[in-house]
Amino acid sequence: MKPNMSLIKNEMPTQEPELRAHNFCEVALGYDEAIAIDEALRCLECKNPTCVSGCPVNIQIPEFIKKVKVGDFEGAYEVISKTSTLPAVCGRVCPQEKQCEAKCVRGIKGEPVGIGRLERFVADWHNAHSDKVPLTAESNGKRVAVVGSGPSGLTCAGDLAKIGYKVTVFEALHLAGGVLVYGIPEFRLPKSIVQKEVDNLIKMGVDIETNIVIGKTLTIDEIFEMGYEAVFIGSGAGLPKFMGIPGESLKGVYSANEFLTRSNLMKAYKENPITPIMKGGRVAVVGGGNVAMDAARTALRLGADKVYVVYRRSLEELPARREEVEHAMEEGIEFMLLNNPVEILGYEEQGKQDYKTGFVRAIKCVKMELGEPDERGRRRPIEIPNSEFILDVDTVIMSIGTSPNPLIKSTTVGLEVNQKGGIIVEETTGQTSIEGVFAGGDAVTGAATVISAMGAGKVAANAIDQYLSKR
Repeated sequence: MKPNMSLIKNEMPTQEPELRAHNFCEVALGYDEAIAIDEALRCLECKNPTCVSGCPVNIQIPEFIKKVKVGDFEGAYEVISKTSTLPAVCGRVCPQEKQCEAKCVRGIKGEPVGIGRLERFVADWHNAHSDKVPLTAESNGKRVAVVGSGPSGLTCAGDLAKIGYKVTVFEALHLAGGVLVYGIPEFRLPKSIVQKEVDNLIKMGVDIETNIVIGKTLTIDEIFEMGYEAVFIGSGAGLPKFMGIPGESLKGVYSANEFLTRSNLMKAYKENPITPIMKGGRVAVVGGGNVAMDAARTALRLGADKVYVVYRRSLEELPARREEVEHAMEEGIEFMLLNNPVEILGYEEQGKQDYKTGFVRAIKCVKMELGEPDERGRRRPIEIPNSEFILDVDTVIMSIGTSPNPLIKSTTVGLEVNQKGGIIVEETTGQTSIEGVFAGGDAVTGAATVISAMGAGKVAANAIDQYLSKR
């Protein structure tokens, strides 16, 4: 077939901004077969495919794209599923622009091949046309426990199940999926997609036990006493951070974790919800990452009259994916860049501010400018003197990061963690300070990407196999 030498990738069809801003349906609609083949024809099938080196789970990208070119979509899925447990998820939420696509040679003189969009297409095509799941080896009789059903846990479980291990995943919440279910909104990652991936693991023989809080319902020691020979901790980073400014205990202040969990998992967007959150009014989201974009766009869909993203650096330093930022701007969210909150103001009663029982009425901010680069190379935000101003809002959502919950550490003797609460592991294996206990994903690194967590799950699965093979 004739190569497609266009310098621009095929555009992703999306809902119109004025329509999608008021519903929770998926924004990106996906390629159809013709667009997918046309985009695949932009791949040059390099002899040295640098794109593969940019993929944390080592998907053989030119190999799967080659099959898309000739319309062998199921064959393409088989290639992807050899190394990726969650292709429909990755195709939607992975930052391909910083990973595989960043290394695509087509990006030197134009736009890279739309690798992520093709991965999504292939996974969606498979889910719509086939019930086949990856083959698993004959059982080896060995049992492994996985703590957490987020991307690292599901990946570790899937990889171990493929090679014959009996795996049980323990999930604290009532639905499996971890951050994929409670953290990422329906309009960016439909829950049916996550459930399909979870169902595939169940068909492979993985057991999933929900409503089990490790460190409370069961301890790591008790898991071993139940006959499991190794444990993987992929419990994520669900402990939200706050700024430590006055007024953070006012009613109407949320962490992004709580806000998104109430909406995504507890369906607070429905009429008369059991766990209601804001309705209408003006909302300020503090932060500039992907979670901040998710929170801001969710608030808009919940009926906010106005949504602001307040971020202390400039647009160039904003860490969220460009696509998510552009979608947010198209939907009418206002970005207040180079600004930083210093106080949350509540309603006054008899001239006194009550930070414990009052409701949010505004945030006090200061303007910032960028100074010299910090240790990570980002220019430091510096407060401009006498630049305070008041922004009237009814709701404040703090999205400035998360850290691992200390529950497992506090109930597991000998488990070493760093100053930020992340579990300390041997980098190439995920082995912790306790024999037979491995860890990966956000529980180790703090909040990071879905695909990096998946990569950690793959590393640990391989290490667990090597460890148990010697016993």
